[in-house]
Amino acid sequence: MTGGIPPIEVWAPRAGRVRLRRIAGDGTASETELERAAEGWWRADVVLGQGERYGFLLDDDPQLRPDPRSRRQPDGVHEASAAFDPGLFAWTDATWPGRPLAGGLIYELHLGTFTPEGTLDAAVTRLDHLADLGVTHVELLPVNAFNGPWNWGYDGVLWYAVHEPYGGPEAYQRFVDAAHARGLAVVQDVVYNHLGPSGNHLPSFGPYLREGESTTWGDSVNLDEPAVREYILDNALLWLRDFHVDGLRLDAVHALHDRRPPHILQELAERVDALAAQQDRPLTLIAESDLNDPTLILPREAGGYGLTAQWSDDWHHAVHVALTGETSGYYSDFAAEDALSKVTERGFFHDGTFSSFRGRAHGAPIPAEVPTWRLVTFAQDHDQVGNRAAGDRLSASLSPDRLAVAAVLTLTAPGTPMLFMGEEWGASTPWQFFTSHPEPELGRAVAEGRAAEFARMGWDRDAVPDPQDPDTFARSHLDWEEVGAPGHARLLALYRDLARLRRERPELTDPVAAHTTAEVRDTDGSPERRVYRFRRGGLSVLVNLSAQSTSFDVEPEADVLLSTAALTRDGGTLTLPPDSAAIVAPTPS
Repeated sequence: MTGGIPPIEVWAPRAGRVRLRRIAGDGTASETELERAAEGWWRADVVLGQGERYGFLLDDDPQLRPDPRSRRQPDGVHEASAAFDPGLFAWTDATWPGRPLAGGLIYELHLGTFTPEGTLDAAVTRLDHLADLGVTHVELLPVNAFNGPWNWGYDGVLWYAVHEPYGGPEAYQRFVDAAHARGLAVVQDVVYNHLGPSGNHLPSFGPYLREGESTTWGDSVNLDEPAVREYILDNALLWLRDFHVDGLRLDAVHALHDRRPPHILQELAERVDALAAQQDRPLTLIAESDLNDPTLILPREAGGYGLTAQWSDDWHHAVHVALTGETSGYYSDFAAEDALSKVTERGFFHDGTFSSFRGRAHGAPIPAEVPTWRLVTFAQDHDQVGNRAAGDRLSASLSPDRLAVAAVLTLTAPGTPMLFMGEEWGASTPWQFFTSHPEPELGRAVAEGRAAEFARMGWDRDAVPDPQDPDTFARSHLDWEEVGAPGHARLLALYRDLARLRRERPELTDPVAAHTTAEVRDTDGSPERRVYRFRRGGLSVLVNLSAQSTSFDVEPEADVLLSTAALTRDGGTLTLPPDSAAIVAPTPS
C-alpha cells in the first residue's frame, strides 16, 4: 500500500486496556476503546482524517502517548501524533529509473546544518550544486523524530516520523521528488540498533528493548520479538516505497544482536530485493559495520546477507594517517608502511590480523570476486569529523595542497567514494557534536560525559565544546559564502574535475580488485611522508606526500589527465613537487 491512512491498530502486549484519543481542531477530545487481538495487538474500526491529532491511553494512565508508528509529530515526540497519508503527494518522478550504486558518488549531509535554515526545503535549493559536482547519491543523516530542536539524528525515538523542524513528511517528499528531478538518488540513514534517551515511549507499549542487555548507546533492541522485527522491516519499506527513497544506510549493524535465523539483515535484504523487483528500480542497502566481515555483502547463495555495500573505516583510517600523521588510538595500526596500499588492493586492513586497539585478531578477508564498489570509502564523514574533540575537519590542519591530494585519493580509490558536506570546497567551519535535550539533567550528563571522555585522552576539558550550547550547533553550519572564495573555489573545481574524470575513465570504476595494485616508498619513516603509485588498470595515480620532489617512471607519451601542481617532465620521467598528485594514462593508440 502506497497511500491511505490505515485503520487504527497498535502493538501493546504490556497493556491490559488501550484507548484511542482523538483530538478535534477545537481541542475537544473523544475516546474509543480498542479491542484486544492476537499476539499483543489492539485494533479499532476507526479511520482518521488527514492531519487529525490522536494518541493512545494505556491502562488507567492519563498520559497520552504518541503512536509508535506515527508518521507525523507536529508538536514533538511527547505530544499527539497526526495522521498522514503519503499517497496524497503529487509525485513527478514516475519516469525515475533509479541509480545503481556501482559507479556512484555519495554525498553525506546533515539537514540541520547543511543550510542556514536547516530544513528540507532549503536543502532543495542546494541540489543543483550537488548535481553540478557530479554527485549521484545524496545521503541524509537520520531524519526520524527526536526530542529537542536539533541533534545529529541518532537519538531518534519515533522512526516512522520525519522530524518536524526539518519540515515534516510532506517536505521530505518534496525533497526526494526534487532530487530525482536532478538525477540524484536519495539514501536515508536509519538507526535500528537503539533508541534515544529522551522521549522514548515504546517500552510502555511492549518489549521493544532487551532491558539489561546494552549496546554503546543504551538497551539493545529486542530482535527476539517478531513484532519488533516487523517494526524494523516495515519502517525500511516505508522509506523506500512511500517516500520513494532509493536506499538506506544502516547505522552500526554490529549492534544488532540477533539470535534468530535468518539474521535481520538478511531478512531485510530479501524484502528490499523483492520491492526493487516490484518497482523495477535499484534499491540500495549500505551497512555501517565495525566487524570487517564480508558476510554482509556476500550474495545469499554464497552464505552472505546480500546487502549492497558497507562502509570501510579501514580505508578512512589509512588515508587519514597518510595525510595527517596522526597515530593515536585506533590510528596506531595504520601507521604501517603497507596500510594504504593494503586497503587499496584488498579493502580491509584488518582481515584477520592483530588489532592493537582491540587487543585481538580482527576481521576476515574479502573474497577477490567481490566487486570493489561494494565498499564505501571516504576521507571524512560525520563520525570521523564530529567525534573529534573540536569537530575539526581536515581543512583545519592540512595545507591546500594536501587537501587537493586528499581529493585525488578519495575520488580515484577502488571503492564507492563518499564526501562529507563542505569537503568539496574545504569548508572551514567545524562540525561538532551537538544536542538539545530539553531535560537539564540529561543535557548536563551528556556534556560532562563527553568532556570526561576526551580528558582521559589528554584533551583540556575546557577545549571540548558543550553539546548543549546553542553556539555549538550554530558553529557547525556550512558557510556557503566560502564557495566562491579563491582557495575554496580552486578545490571545488578540482573535485568537479575528478568526478568528471571518474565518469569518463572506466579504469576508475573498474570493479575487479585484481586490476588495482599499489606501491609505496617510505622516504623518512614518517607515515605522512610517503610516496605512492596506484595502478588502476593502465592508468596510474601518482602521489607525493614526501618533503622533496619525487620522480616516477611513466611511458614517454603518457597523457597527464590531471595534476594538482606544476610537474616537470623529462621523457619517461615525471617529477612531482611535495604534497601533490597526478593521474596519468597511456596515449590512446
